[in-house]
Amino acid sequence: MSQQLTAFLDAWLPQQVRTGIDVHSGDPRSWTESWSRQEPVSVFGAGVRSRTGWPDVLRTINWVAGSFTDCRDYDYELVCAEVQGDLAYTCGFERYTATSSTGETVRNELRVTQVYRREGGEWRIVHRHGDHYPVVSTPDQPHESPGAE
Repeated sequence: MSQQLTAFLDAWLPQQVRTGIDVHSGDPRSWTESWSRQEPVSVFGAGVRSRTGWPDVLRTINWVAGSFTDCRDYDYELVCAEVQGDLAYTCGFERYTATSSTGETVRNELRVTQVYRREGGEWRIVHRHGDHYPVVSTPDQPHESPGAE
């Protein structure tokens, strides 16, 4: 692992966990602070097909945060990452248990890919794609369905 990648992950992974807990507890502030305001920015998933441009991305972040009130458990499992110059990406699994705004317990596991751009020495998210993994039963992997209990 390169020193550049190690430095990026040392800075970003704790932030990933903090912002994940915050947004799934209904507070979007740390999550919105992690995003670039410089175009282009985009989101795939999060209950929408796609959103591009900061105003639409911000609206999506606020909608997601407004869907939750309490994050009881959050974990991020990094699968792979890379840094090249002022661009980086991470791919991993985001798992959380939270209370929805309607009081239901929600357990989710999302496949998440994020792209980052270094701006003024700080890494900012410029793209996020988060979705549920395909649910397929195989002999060695029983059927599991993510979502509300």
